[in-house]
Amino acid sequence: MGGWNCPNEVKGQCKHVPGYKCDPGMKGCVLFGKFRFANTDKNSPSKERERQEALDAHIAKNFNNR
Repeated sequence: MGGWNCPNEVKGQCKHVPGYKCDPGMKGCVLFGKFRFANTDKNSPSKERERQEALDAHIAKNFNNR
């Protein structure tokens, strides 16, 4: 299994959110809203809504074509 290190982490602290421990995907993180995380609390609600709407549209389109 591979590992990943945040380039914005310095000694466990986040350079973008001063005073906070680096926690990739937290609010204020440069990754917030750009990626989908396994921890759903870290996912942007608007991005999740857009994904769900796109999925619903795709399903509706394919279902109606049968």
